[in-house]
Amino acid sequence: MSSLNLDDFTDLIERPDGGIRRDAEARRERQIVPPGSLGRLDELGEWLAAAQSAVPVRPVERPRVVLFAGDHGVAELGVSARPAGSAAESVREVLEGARPVSVLARRLGVPVRIVDMALDCDPASLPEDVVRHRVRRGSGRIDVEDALTTEEAEAAFRAGVAVADEEADSGTDLVVLGDVSVGGTTAAGVLVAALCGVDASVVTGRGGLAIDDLAWMRKCAAIRDALRRARPVLGDQLRLLATVGGADLAAMTGFLLQSAVRKLPVVLDGVVTAACALVAQRVAFRAPDWWLAAHDSGEPGQAKALDRMALEPLLTHGVTVGEGTGGLLALPLVQAAAALAAELPEKPKESEEPQESEEPPRPEAFEAPAEQ
Repeated sequence: MSSLNLDDFTDLIERPDGGIRRDAEARRERQIVPPGSLGRLDELGEWLAAAQSAVPVRPVERPRVVLFAGDHGVAELGVSARPAGSAAESVREVLEGARPVSVLARRLGVPVRIVDMALDCDPASLPEDVVRHRVRRGSGRIDVEDALTTEEAEAAFRAGVAVADEEADSGTDLVVLGDVSVGGTTAAGVLVAALCGVDASVVTGRGGLAIDDLAWMRKCAAIRDALRRARPVLGDQLRLLATVGGADLAAMTGFLLQSAVRKLPVVLDGVVTAACALVAQRVAFRAPDWWLAAHDSGEPGQAKALDRMALEPLLTHGVTVGEGTGGLLALPLVQAAAALAAELPEKPKESEEPQESEEPPRPEAFEAPAEQ
């Protein structure tokens, strides 16, 4: 029996300050550029002001990329373009600066943190700060077995909560959340299909490296089989994550919920983070108010999840590589919105009461000279 009560998050999570948002909107109306002329940047600036409880909004100065990593047993079925158990290679490439997220993070000056939850490799092959939260080596094959035990799911969830606290305590003011996984999009598809009540074919995408038709059919079948195992546990989100999720997905769900508790804004990357956000929304309905959807990756499961949470992506570039890349592409937009909201001058104030005009001096009366 788990000692973790997810219902507590419902009471702990508050919405961003509505009064502050109204103040931000009023300030925007006073600025020299007409409201609405900056498109979604207006909305972003107001959202960020509410999240910060600050008008004018503060600049985003300490963002961070946080990537949760894991291998999924379902990858053994050939549902991914990458070999099963190879996520550790991508992790090493991120650490060495050779992945797209590494290049963008370096260019933008944003640190990247990787949290190994279930990589299928020797933990000694990776830095200690990467592996210290690991729950197990690889997650189970969700089409025929549970991804995790209940105890492992709870440990992973608590690890995500701990990472959120670490980031909030260290002064991080915005997180770009992503994953490094093999088979993770399959698990994400199961979660989305289960929570949205749709069939496997509706949520099955091509993954980060665009699998071929045969691999897509194998992936669809795996999601269908796992979905049968997911439906009986839909009422218990921790059991759902243990049954058809994985250690990295359970940790991301905990991270998202605790970030909302700590009032730490989060930018969601792709389908895996969207699926975890959907689980977190089932736990605490106010939590999505603290998240932004970075981009539309083209994955049908992501589109379904974001639509269910009423989150509209900022970008549509078809970026499928994952690993926080699309999330990091959206970061400059958020920073630009904050700068514009804070730094655009206000229109000159008009005098509230017209000043009384002074009466011009009257000319002296003309007197005709006296007759001699």
